Amino acid sequence: MSTLYVTDLDGTLLNSSDQISQYSMETINGLVARGMQFTYATARSLVSASVVAKGLSATIPVIAYNGALIIHPATGEVISSLSFTEEEAGYVSSVLQENGANPLVYAYVDGVERVSYVAGREELLPLYEIFSGDERYRCTLQQELYRPEYFLEIMPKKVSKAEAIQKLKEIWHCDRVVSFGDAVNDIPMFEISDACYAVANAVPELKAHATDVIGSNDEDGVARWLSQFGQIS
Repeated sequence: MSTLYVTDLDGTLLNSSDQISQYSMETINGLVARGMQFTYATARSLVSASVVAKGLSATIPVIAYNGALIIHPATGEVISSLSFTEEEAGYVSSVLQENGANPLVYAYVDGVERVSYVAGREELLPLYEIFSGDERYRCTLQQELYRPEYFLEIMPKKVSKAEAIQKLKEIWHCDRVVSFGDAVNDIPMFEISDACYAVANAVPELKAHATDVIGSNDEDGVARWLSQFGQIS
């Protein structure tokens, strides 16, 4: 059976220095060279992910923007994408304006990542309460991994790492999915995986959904698990 191995980046494959250790890099690249179907799914943009994942073998598409895009990292080709409807986007914009919120907006236009924002601060909890109760949206409120600030992510309901992984599994003709993560936005990914592993530094909410808990991101937990239990196609 062909298995697709999918890992989160920040807090999972990346260590506390926001890097992939030499051991993890060499171990995973060696497994990929032998035929392992390995990729990553991240909330980062492709540009941001490519910086921290530089040197990591990625022979199959990666998942960016928390599942909004499936992209081939070598060419930048968008394999699959999901987005707001015009009505959904308009409603988000109107609510943000009414609440005086200044969003950070990522866009992927003509194969080029574009970011726009207006400096400012806003209270996120009222917005979270609005969008988390609306069935059209998937809304996540959580603290930044490396900073004290919180962020609020508003996505179309159909967008998640889980949806993108299922799509990639179909495209790549894989039979099983094994995933690795550390944060609450990895829960949907865990729920659709045949096996799922939380790193030791993961939040308790994710560990409750995990098949097992492995070594932390600073202990090369993902690479060591793959080296011991990963299967080569």
